[in-house]
Amino acid sequence: MPNITIKDIARKFKCSPSTVSRALNNYEHTNIETRNTIQEYAQKMGYQRNSVSLSLLQKNTKTLGIVLPNISQFHESAMVEGLQSVLQPLGYLLNICVTNESYQLEKEYVERLMSNRVDGVFISIAQETYSEVRYEHLQTVMNRNVPLIFIDRQNGDKKTNCVSTDDYLGAYMATEHLINVGCKRIAHLRGPLGVNLAEQRFNGYRDCLYKYRFPIDESLILSANFKIESAIEPTKALFDLPNPPDAIFGVNDQVCFGAFQVIKEKGLKIPDEIAVIGFDNTPISEYFYPSLSTIARKSKPIGEEAAQLFLRQINEPSIANHIILPPELIVRRSSALAN
Repeated sequence: MPNITIKDIARKFKCSPSTVSRALNNYEHTNIETRNTIQEYAQKMGYQRNSVSLSLLQKNTKTLGIVLPNISQFHESAMVEGLQSVLQPLGYLLNICVTNESYQLEKEYVERLMSNRVDGVFISIAQETYSEVRYEHLQTVMNRNVPLIFIDRQNGDKKTNCVSTDDYLGAYMATEHLINVGCKRIAHLRGPLGVNLAEQRFNGYRDCLYKYRFPIDESLILSANFKIESAIEPTKALFDLPNPPDAIFGVNDQVCFGAFQVIKEKGLKIPDEIAVIGFDNTPISEYFYPSLSTIARKSKPIGEEAAQLFLRQINEPSIANHIILPPELIVRRSSALAN
């Protein structure tokens, strides 16, 4: 059965479509009996508002796009929870798009969101977008004066709006902790080249070593990505060195879980023979064995702050804001007793 329209209802009651529209929208000057009769009939017949037409009249759709590299990790899902907690009560519908680190998917999603006239876009940039340095799809959003809020990962443009963690400080804190507990050869499983937060974490690690006059040993710096399996071969390579590390700082907790597997296969004791620290404070890190020391970033607050930033952008679109939330060092068993 086709959807019933305002014109169908108007024919039923021999009145004008504008009278039906006013009744359905509870206009006070419409006769209350007429309102009730039309509303009851519309509900009985399954009438649905045309949200597209309504949005054209109101000049907004109450829909928002959220573009993320993945949604399987705690950090991303917690950011979405933060966004929802602020925006859902205000009537916004959140469209979540997962790129799986693909530039092409990211571009397609952004274009489709724009064609659907979303009121704003929240994005954490895909790894391929960084690698290919292709931001034209994001420039299109800004050119159309649609609020664009970077969450977590951003393009480094100071003229854009962004909410993130101080990844540099977090990495510095992690490295400094390993130094303070007595580690001498601190390896780093770094994230993908070009990804802003991975670069910031590498810079924090490097600069902390500089401060404490530790040599920068390139053999101790190996690339992974953000997944468990990406740490397996690099960690094996670290222990094949003539002088292997006595500590590992992983770009995130997932990488550390992969390193744990190799360390245990080697028969080494954590933290007595090698200390490990990660980044993210994923829920499982506290219950892993041994429990993983890590840097906590305020995942849900990132979403909450980004939502508030969007709401401010509606009123002051020309003002760009960078909000950087402080990280927290959480010391657990994997590094607490290093020598």
